[in-house]
Amino acid sequence: MNISIIIPLFNEEESLPELYAWIEKVMKENSFSYEVIFIDDGSRDNSWQVITGLKQKHPEEVKGIRFSRNYGKSPALQYGFQKANGDVVITMDADLQDSPDEIPELYRMITEGNYQLVSGWKKRRHDPLSKTLPTKLFNATARMFSGIKLHDFNCGLKAYKKQVVKDIEVYNDMHRWIPYLAKNAGYTKIGEKIVQHQARKYGHSKFGLDRFVNGYLDLFTLWFLSKFGKKPMHFFGLIGSLMFLIGLVSIVFVGSIKFYSLNHGTPAPLLTNMPYFHISLAAMIIGTQLFLSGFIGELITRNSADRNRYIVSEEI
Repeated sequence: MNISIIIPLFNEEESLPELYAWIEKVMKENSFSYEVIFIDDGSRDNSWQVITGLKQKHPEEVKGIRFSRNYGKSPALQYGFQKANGDVVITMDADLQDSPDEIPELYRMITEGNYQLVSGWKKRRHDPLSKTLPTKLFNATARMFSGIKLHDFNCGLKAYKKQVVKDIEVYNDMHRWIPYLAKNAGYTKIGEKIVQHQARKYGHSKFGLDRFVNGYLDLFTLWFLSKFGKKPMHFFGLIGSLMFLIGLVSIVFVGSIKFYSLNHGTPAPLLTNMPYFHISLAAMIIGTQLFLSGFIGELITRNSADRNRYIVSEEI
């Protein structure tokens, strides 16, 4: 099979028939063998009934998966990745803002352009300024932390080699960072394609401004895991040692003042009245706790089922 198209959705009953008809037209024009996997993420409208109707009309091409409740886009994509059979996997949103006309070129970039992942870039967006400005800042931060030169990390229209989606795990809200997940798994041939951004035709956006806050937190999580996920002591142990050293220097300084006062017969200040005493005490306690956190992290890593999981690209 050439292509698997994965479409997560939530309350998109109006757009689904038009979207599938558009996909079908593009697939037939290019003679692609394909499957469309609709993942209903706990919709409360008639989305599932629409998917069921499409399945009855196109039993070979349409697959439907219905979650019992709304889990989020990342679990929907992860489940779709597990079910995909195509050599190239395409993800797109169900709201008609992603154009199926982009699929043939995305497919060509994966199969002929030597890319393992191609991300869409909605260079010209039909969004208000309140969304476009935070998006630009969001993507600039993502480029700095991940080292991946993409303009639009959060674009739902992406293409992957099949092996990429089988080797990554998308969880929580990590769908925004799939290129980063792929890079951490060793898939570094990541490209970008300018794609058309359609104005929303039906319904309204399901995402609010909280996605930017959550996105940054997830980005820092991924950065930490990529750097120290298998060696937490290198992070916690280093910072803990530095904090303990600061505390040790402070306590030596406090002791020197006390010793000097006693030897020269001058009134010695109370230790508890000296700010360096409190600095040293806090620093040594925090340093010890951080160091112990590193040990605990190492124990957890040592007992992890994935501690020796490595992705092999070739073997002869």
